[in-house]
Amino acid sequence: MRHESDIIQVQHNPTLLKVYFYFRAILAFFLMGVYLFAASRNFLSTLYPQLFLWAVLVYLSICLLTLVIVQPNKLIHSFNRVVTSLVTDVVALVTLIHASGGIESGLGYLLLVVVAMAGIFIRGQLGIAFAAMASLLVIAETMYLYQLGHINNQALFSAGFLGVLLFCTAYAFQFLTEKLRTSNLEAATQAAFAAHLQRLAQAIVARMRTGIIVLDNDNHIELINDSALRLLDLPLDTDYRNLNFNTLSPLARFIAHWKESAQGGPPQVIELRAGQQARVSLSSIELGESTRTVIYIEDHRVMTQQAQQLKLASLGRLTASIAHEVRNPLGAISHAAQLLAESPHISGADKRLTEIIHQHSQRVNHIVESTLALSRRKEPQPETFDLNEWLPGFVTQYTTGQNVAVEIEMNAGCHKVKMDQTHLSQVLTNLLDNGLRYSRQHTGVAKVLLKVNKSRNDDISYLEVIDFGPGISNDRLPYIFDPFFTTEERGSGLGLYISKELCEINQASLHYRRTEEGLSCFRIDFSHFQRMF
Repeated sequence: MRHESDIIQVQHNPTLLKVYFYFRAILAFFLMGVYLFAASRNFLSTLYPQLFLWAVLVYLSICLLTLVIVQPNKLIHSFNRVVTSLVTDVVALVTLIHASGGIESGLGYLLLVVVAMAGIFIRGQLGIAFAAMASLLVIAETMYLYQLGHINNQALFSAGFLGVLLFCTAYAFQFLTEKLRTSNLEAATQAAFAAHLQRLAQAIVARMRTGIIVLDNDNHIELINDSALRLLDLPLDTDYRNLNFNTLSPLARFIAHWKESAQGGPPQVIELRAGQQARVSLSSIELGESTRTVIYIEDHRVMTQQAQQLKLASLGRLTASIAHEVRNPLGAISHAAQLLAESPHISGADKRLTEIIHQHSQRVNHIVESTLALSRRKEPQPETFDLNEWLPGFVTQYTTGQNVAVEIEMNAGCHKVKMDQTHLSQVLTNLLDNGLRYSRQHTGVAKVLLKVNKSRNDDISYLEVIDFGPGISNDRLPYIFDPFFTTEERGSGLGLYISKELCEINQASLHYRRTEEGLSCFRIDFSHFQRMF
């Protein structure tokens, strides 16, 4: 069984192994050429010419077959084949040394190349064993020729000196190879760690909630993450390299203004699309001689939700303090008006005045109740559910006992949203109440259409409440979500305000628009169902 330290390392040197195998073939051709020159026979093959010839022919055949049949690039993971090739080289060279008259022929120094290759390709004691094997064969061959009287005793010293060189070569190349291997391993480890950090950074940038866009000097997009694509309502598989930044008109105008103002100014809230507001900030990064512009886009709904929580807390303290100051006198006024209306001495005109007092007392009480309900509202309990399954049940429950028509139009597919179902029910109840009332006033039929669809990135669903009333005039449009703004004499002006507040604390948005047919429409844009609250 091989020790782990003896495992071959040629997989790190495939090119060097290939060069060595070509060197063997060229060496064999060279020795054959030397043999064929008659003038050189006094230099090589002086002792046993026929043995030299057959040894060269066999060695040349083995080298050529190795190159043709078993190519060097197929040996990079083969321990046995490489060891066999090295052993073949040692045996072949020792045979040629013997046929050429021993160590004094000079062919023994070719063994240094073989031992050096063994030190490079094989780790541990097995690499040193090649030096020992070559040294023993050379010394044994020298002693054999000495016993036969073909060489003198000086050849024994040359054989011993060559053995020392072989061991020194083996140790030196193993040391250098180990240093190189360690350096390569450290470099590979650092490269792998750097690649891991790069992949990790890319994954974090791609999945982070803040949208990031990186632009070059010519405003070409170099990087855009998934959050930015969602906020811009673009498909997640968009090839940003072919994306024209000028088509993102709100951002393009903001970038131009930012550069004109010497790259200054605080973050701004920009409406990227209908119902989608984002907080945009910019910075510049110097990369050598070039500058990159980084755009940070944050969903304004998250910050609005935090501000909304602070506002509700303040409103709760305010309404708690005025509840007793308003409701107690209001109750006394209402009770006094009822008692006065029951008096037998009151005239008809005065009785009408008591009815007005009682009516407006109820209206003020309703405003106080609505404000208290808003201020005491608990934190949302969001749930993930499918609108396709939830909405029909809600409509059935809402229309039971009413002579109204609420139609549902759903786009195919799953429409998962994450929201507090109680809050969504209250928002839709307010919107349906308003839509049915205005549809009846305008057309004589109480009818509303609910449409469920998805944004272009196929991830974020929205719900449209479309009525057939006259719609909201442009002069009133900026005020429809203000508290206590109403066009009805009996309305409190808190329905739309509360609906918008409930959407925002659930990271959704509510806004008004006109459909392509000119119908009045309130649209709820839900946040991504996987977003954390």
